[in-house]
Amino acid sequence: MKKPLLLATVLVVLFAATGYAQQAADYHIIKTFHIKSGGGYDYTTVDPTSNRLYVSHGTQVNVLDKATGDSLGVIQTEKDVHGIALVHSVNKGYITNGSANSVVVFDLKTFKVLGHVPAGQFADGILYDDFSNKVISCNGRGKSMTVIDPTTDKAVATIQLTGWPETAASDGKGRIYVNNAEKSEMDVIDAKTFKVIHNWPIAPGKSASGLAIDRQTMRLFAGCDNQKLVVMDAMNGKVVTTLPIGDECDAVGFDKPLKTIYSSNGDGTLTIIKELSADKYTVIKNLKTKEGARTQAVDQVSHLIYLPTGEFEPKKPGEFRPKLKPGTFQVLVVSPR
Repeated sequence: MKKPLLLATVLVVLFAATGYAQQAADYHIIKTFHIKSGGGYDYTTVDPTSNRLYVSHGTQVNVLDKATGDSLGVIQTEKDVHGIALVHSVNKGYITNGSANSVVVFDLKTFKVLGHVPAGQFADGILYDDFSNKVISCNGRGKSMTVIDPTTDKAVATIQLTGWPETAASDGKGRIYVNNAEKSEMDVIDAKTFKVIHNWPIAPGKSASGLAIDRQTMRLFAGCDNQKLVVMDAMNGKVVTTLPIGDECDAVGFDKPLKTIYSSNGDGTLTIIKELSADKYTVIKNLKTKEGARTQAVDQVSHLIYLPTGEFEPKKPGEFRPKLKPGTFQVLVVSPR
């Protein structure tokens, strides 16, 4: 490369990095939604087609107006709730019902519970795969995934894994990816046969929980327990790069229009990463949020990020996580502007 061209390229990169840094400085918490009901929490799901935010909390899902935080309804279950998937084509939603080892089916218009689909032991994360038109639950203790047909609400397949599955993502072209946290690998599933076709190691990452995908660049973003975000080529399993993130990441979000990755960390930070190209990434900010804000949902329209958390009791010996103080549950709303 000739020197003038090299210098011009360097200047473009520097100016771009400066622009991203200036943009990152605008990220801030703009409001907090308070929910007074009791119990723990896990995933949230934002509906880009409506004004709804679905928040798992205790044995229910709170449906909020995503702009104001006003309550729009409550979906009651008997056991702990975790993930929420929406299937608008059949006007139904699906909730993993943890220790009940099932998936709850509800009506998107009335929030009425329509039924329960048996799943594997400890149904946790959940995914709607738009390629196969199936809802898939990640069953932690069962080390399996249950495939549900939303037209019949019947389980049509079980995918057996070698370890605890956390979050799953789909490329929309026939492959489903899931974090096998126990084995520190990315398991790849054929969405036609529902068979595991690859087990890709995520080293130097370990025990990934959060997962997101950029379908354009075919890059997977896995948030790991050892404070690393692993960027993986979804075509061949090659680890492209790793980036530093906060501790206790439990979810990774990706804003497709903004080409921005978010790692929500239980240590009270939101790591914001810009995708410059398929193989180039930069951390542009570690936003201070609140202890416990480990999961999230990203609105692809408004670009707001929703992070559930609360106030906590002192952690006792042997506890996996400290208990939430009654009446303190809340959702932080972060804006990039």
